[in-house]
Amino acid sequence: MMKKTFFTTFLLLTFFIPVMFPQEEKKVASPLFEQPLLITSAGQSAEVRLASVLAKRGELNFILSKTATPKDLENIKTLALVLGVSLKGLGAAGLDIAKEKERVNLLVEEAQKKNIPLLCLHLGGESRRGQLSDAFISIFLPKAKMVIVVKSGNKDKLFTRLCEEHKIPLIEVEKTVDTLEPLKNAFK
Repeated sequence: MMKKTFFTTFLLLTFFIPVMFPQEEKKVASPLFEQPLLITSAGQSAEVRLASVLAKRGELNFILSKTATPKDLENIKTLALVLGVSLKGLGAAGLDIAKEKERVNLLVEEAQKKNIPLLCLHLGGESRRGQLSDAFISIFLPKAKMVIVVKSGNKDKLFTRLCEEHKIPLIEVEKTVDTLEPLKNAFK
C-alpha cells in the first residue's frame, strides 16, 4: 500500500510541477535568418566548437571555420560570430589580438556588403568575459541582427545595454545547452 501511495504521489508531482512552474521558453518571434550558416570565432575561444555542436543538433546547414575570411562567405546566408577572446586559442591559430580584430572586421564588413545578417553568440558565460572579450563584444555586437548569450556572461548587463542601445533582440539562456532551441528557431 505504501509503495502504491508513493508511486501515485511521484506520478502526480512529476505531472503537476512542470504545469505549476513552467520553464520560460526562449522563442524567436519569427525566423530571422536563412541557411547555410557560417560559424566563426571572434577571439578564438573554444566555444566556437560548442556552437557547431549546437548547430549540428539543431540540424542546421552550417560550415565551421574558426579563422574565416571574406572569401568564406560565398553562398552563405548568415554569419555567426562566437564572441570571446582566448589568448591560448589565438596563439594556437597563430594570431594576436590585432590580427584577429582585423580578420573579424574584414569578415563582418564583407558580410554587410553582401547583406548577410550577423548572429552573435556568447556561450562562455562569466569566465569568457574580461577586458579583451569586452572589447570584441563592444565592436562587433552592435552590427548583429540578434544575440544569444548565456546569462552568467551578462551579469553586468553589457549585452543588455548594447542590445537595447542598438535595438537588437537579445535572448538569454541559463546554460550553453539551452542555446539549442532559440538557435534552431532563429532559422527558416
